[in-house]
Order: sequence, then C-alpha cells, then structure tokens
Amino acid sequence: MHFKLIIAFVDSDKTDKILEAAREKGATGSTIISQARGEGLEHTKTFLGLSLETPRDVLLLLVEQHLAREILESIAQAGSFEENSKEENVEDQNPLAH
Repeated sequence: MHFKLIIAFVDSDKTDKILEAAREKGATGSTIISQARGEGLEHTKTFLGLSLETPRDVLLLLVEQHLAREILESIAQAGSFEENSKEENVEDQNPLAH
C-alpha cells in the first residue's frame, strides 16, 4: 500500500473547516502543529516587539495515494487558497513507501 503525506500551512481559524473537508474525502486522521510560524527573506513586522502575524497551524495528513489528489483539492477549496493568494497558504504532497 502506498501513502502520501499532505502538508498544509494554514490560518488557525480555518483548521477545523479544512480538516472536515479532508475527512469528507477519505482522510482518517491528522497531526496538527499549533502556533507555527514561518520566516522568509524579509523580517515580519512588529509593534512594540509583538508580532503582528496571524496564528498558523501546520496540518500533516497521511493518506492513501489514490485519495491524495482529491483530499488536496478539497482542502485548497475549504481554505480558500486560490482566493487568498496574497496570504501564504502552503500545501504539498510527498510520496511515502511503506
């Protein structure tokens, strides 16, 4: 049996909605890493030393290979990744061998 690991970096207020969409397409579980933050070439803005970033979660879903594409598309739609292209919404799938 072949699996894929789907990784999504999402706003924490959308986590439940995205996980529900994944379950509807066949995902059976997930791992959530809360309060994650990323850093790019430019430093994030702060106000008096406090970060102005929205809380983010990293979602890890290990799914069967034949379900991966459908689950990936459903979480992209549930998280409005296409509509919010200015925000950093990262999703990816990686093959895993059992």
